[in-house]
Amino acid sequence: MLPLRSNRKVTCEESGKNLHNIPTNLFQNVTKLSLKNNKITLKDSDKEILRSFINVTELYLNENMISVLYNSSFCNLTKLVVLDISNNLISTVHTAAFAGLNQLSVLNLSYNMITQLDSDVFTSLKSLTVLDLQYNFLKSFRIKSSFKLTEIILAGNAWTCSCDLLDLQTWLTASNVTMANENNTICTFPNTTEKFSIKTAAIQSADCKTEKASLENTVNSIFATKFKSRALLTALTPNNITGNNGTHADLPLLGKSWTFLAGVLGFVLSTTLLIFTAIKCPTWYRYLISYRHRRLEENDPQMFEQEFSADMSSSPTVSCTSNEEPIVIFEKIHAFVPGEDGFIEDKYIDSYVTEES
Repeated sequence: MLPLRSNRKVTCEESGKNLHNIPTNLFQNVTKLSLKNNKITLKDSDKEILRSFINVTELYLNENMISVLYNSSFCNLTKLVVLDISNNLISTVHTAAFAGLNQLSVLNLSYNMITQLDSDVFTSLKSLTVLDLQYNFLKSFRIKSSFKLTEIILAGNAWTCSCDLLDLQTWLTASNVTMANENNTICTFPNTTEKFSIKTAAIQSADCKTEKASLENTVNSIFATKFKSRALLTALTPNNITGNNGTHADLPLLGKSWTFLAGVLGFVLSTTLLIFTAIKCPTWYRYLISYRHRRLEENDPQMFEQEFSADMSSSPTVSCTSNEEPIVIFEKIHAFVPGEDGFIEDKYIDSYVTEES
């Protein structure tokens, strides 16, 4: 579409075309760009395209699908005077969202979903005169006394007339700003039956100072407690064993104490286990010193007889009752006969006869 030229202005109208992205085939020398009533979300690619319109003075992005204004969303548009991004889905505005807009005079953020906003967002807007924030979800608005405007529109928000709104009320009263639609800029809490303008609602500054001081004391107390706990833990660590002057600190080392305790506990448990085993389980050494607990197999009788004969022949018994040479007689041991129950009866009997000649 060809731009419209009138009074040295180049107007580009791209409204209501169901666009999801900002077109790339637009004239770079356009001064008024209208992209309203589309489906633009202002992605990174859209912001790159916007940076090429260095001569634009009016930008209309209202009635789109923008949800977040990130930092430097409109950088390089140094000649921009009017920015309309109303009727979107904006819920978050980053602090440096409008960085670089030194000539911006009118900013329209109405009919969005903004719940929290700080005046630091508008600090870089030195030329801003009109700010439209009506019909969002704002409950409070912290604003600095140095913030300069000629007109502000705040109607249609759920203002809470408490200490959080005191800064805004003080600024509205002290400055020469005009609050448009003041009759509809009312408190919705705490009293919803009576309609009080946020500019004239009764908010006691003395109570706010007391509440603020109490809150600060609570925060400081919590911070001090956390700091002391962290310092104590740091001092008790094994690595922190020296003081500032290089000398050893007198603080106990928790790591070595735990190691010593674990060693003592292991020694006691091991000793107790050994004593318990020796008292309650004596059968293990009885089994080793007594052959009676050994079960004989069916093929053991001959082997047993041979071993017994060999032992007796190597150690004969000698009678010392006569001067004559002793005679040693070995009695043949009968073979073991297995019983019917599968076990062998032990018939080992020490029998020998010594005859005197």
